Amino acid sequence: MNIALIAQSRYSTKSFDPARKIPSGEMAQLETVLRLSPSSTNTQPWHFVVASTEEGKKRIAKSTTGFFLFNEQKILNASHVVVFCLRWTLDDAYLKRLLDKEDADGRFATQEVRDMIHKGRCIFVDSHRFNMRDEQHWMEKQLYLALGTLLLGAGAIGVDACPIEGFDRRTLDEELGLNTRGLTSSVLVSLGYRSDEDFNARLPKSRLDADEVISHI
Repeated sequence: MNIALIAQSRYSTKSFDPARKIPSGEMAQLETVLRLSPSSTNTQPWHFVVASTEEGKKRIAKSTTGFFLFNEQKILNASHVVVFCLRWTLDDAYLKRLLDKEDADGRFATQEVRDMIHKGRCIFVDSHRFNMRDEQHWMEKQLYLALGTLLLGAGAIGVDACPIEGFDRRTLDEELGLNTRGLTSSVLVSLGYRSDEDFNARLPKSRLDADEVISHI
């Protein structure tokens, strides 16, 4: 696999073919990629809502009315749409649940190691919650690691994708009942296959030159 070729060929798809659906096996791979995404101290401050039905996509599209109407068809015509949701907070109960899951998965050789990992993670979380007071911003950084992981994973198996920030978060949170679950929507990704009408598929990729964005020391 040449990962540079995947990065060169993938792009933000602007028009999806509504007749083409992602096979269940490939979608399962992408959901696994999401679940295994990296996060700082393994906090995993996320939840992913996947819409594959017409009804589900219409519910998400309710957040693209008015000013965001330009994104409506990218949702309705996609095969699947993923809502990236962020936790409101990394409270003590959640951190304990993470620790118990890691323990059950065999991550800790001794009780001492378990205690050390928990203490270290709590130091990171508390520093963002109380000292820097940027807990939500810090968690969103982790969420965008999952976003990048999904985009590259989709490109690797030939699935087109479009990340979408242009939607009404309050509308979507209410429609999906996210607030009652301690969650809020942050970004969407439409997945599927490009249509012949997608103008962006015919445009050359444009990035700043390597010597402008990469330095070697």
